[in-house]
Amino acid sequence: MTEAATLLSTRRSIPIPMLAAPAPAGEELDRILAIASRVPDHGKLAPWRFILYRGDAARAIGAALARLVADREGERMTETRHKVEAERFTRAPLVIGVVSTASEHVKIPVWEQQLSAGAATMNLVNAVHAHGYAANWVTEWVAYDDEAKAILGIAPQERVAGFVHVGTPTEPPSERPRPELATIVTEARAPEAG
Repeated sequence: MTEAATLLSTRRSIPIPMLAAPAPAGEELDRILAIASRVPDHGKLAPWRFILYRGDAARAIGAALARLVADREGERMTETRHKVEAERFTRAPLVIGVVSTASEHVKIPVWEQQLSAGAATMNLVNAVHAHGYAANWVTEWVAYDDEAKAILGIAPQERVAGFVHVGTPTEPPSERPRPELATIVTEARAPEAG
C-alpha cells in the first residue's frame, strides 16, 4: 500500500471540541490551501474560494451571529444558545470556509462547478490530515441563511460547500461503520438489444 493510500484510509473527522491549538499558519497553511485547490476544474474557472476565520475576526463574527439570533428570538433566546452562536467560529483555532462561486457558463454546467468546490473541500480535509492536523467538515444553519452569510463575508448568490474546522487533535480518532462495498457498488450492464 502506498503512503497516499495509507493517508486516505486513516483520515477521520475529529469532533470540533477536540480540535485545539496549534492550527496550521503561514507557509504551512499556504501549502495546505494550494493542495486543496488542485482539483478537477473544467474550464479553469476556480469556481470556489477560501475564507479564513480565526482570532479576533472569528470572535467578532461570533458576536455578530449571536446578535442576529437574539434579534430574531428575543426573550426566547437562552444563554446556552447565545454561547453557541458567539463561539461558533472559535470552537477550533482555525475555520476555513469553502465557498462555491459557481455561475452560469457557456460550456461548464453549474453542477460541475459545484462538484469542484466539494472536491476542493475534501482535498482540504485530506491536506490538513497529511500535515498532521485534524479537521471536521460541517455547514450548519449559517451556511443557508443570507443574513448570516453576509456577516461571514459570503454573497447571497454564493453557496457554502463547508466550514472546515482545523486544529491539533486532543484525542485519537474513533472509527465509525462504513458502508459494505456490496451495498454501494454495482456492475454496469450492456443494454438489451431490441
